[in-house]
Parts: sequence; C-alpha cells; structure tokens
Amino acid sequence: MPNIIDVSDTTFDRIVLHDKKRVIVDFWAPWCGPCKQITPILESILESNPELTLAKVNVDDEMEVAKRYNVRGLPTLLLFEGGELRATHVGLASKDKLMAFVNQETI
Repeated sequence: MPNIIDVSDTTFDRIVLHDKKRVIVDFWAPWCGPCKQITPILESILESNPELTLAKVNVDDEMEVAKRYNVRGLPTLLLFEGGELRATHVGLASKDKLMAFVNQETI
C-alpha cells in the first residue's frame, strides 16, 4: 500500500522536513480537476517506488504552508529529499514526466 499522508500547516515540518527520504508534496484542492486526474498517477508511481512518501496538502484548509512555498497553481508538486526542496512541478503531466520528476538525480 502506498505511503500517503494528509499534511496540515502544523504537521508539515515534522512529516516533510524531518524525513531523510524523498517526499513528494502534492498541493491540491477538492474543486481542482487536474488534481483529481494526477492522484491515480502519483499512487501508481508510489506503488513502484515504496521508498517514497506522498504528503498531500489541501490548500483550501492549509493556506500557510502553501503561502510559504509560493504555491500559485494547482496541482503543485514539490520534491523534498533529506528535508531540502529539490524540485518543483506545476500542472498535470503524464506518468512518464512525473516519473522523471520523481527520479531525477539530486545534488
């Protein structure tokens, strides 16, 4: 089962920034069509990459963390590794493009 966690403004730092592994943060909203489309793609990626965690942030409820990372469009994906922001992706994308985003080499 994929490692998917709902994250709030108060739990973000503990769950995302203190994790030593890769964490994909998915900023989404219930009214966002592309957000609904990207979810099964991300779940599929997680199934083949069990070391990843998907942290979901509902921007309607958790505005502070969205402001902190200057989220302007949805869906916005942030890739963290060892608590550091490594990459950002905005918008819907194919599974291949999202796999490349997740698996990119980090410095």
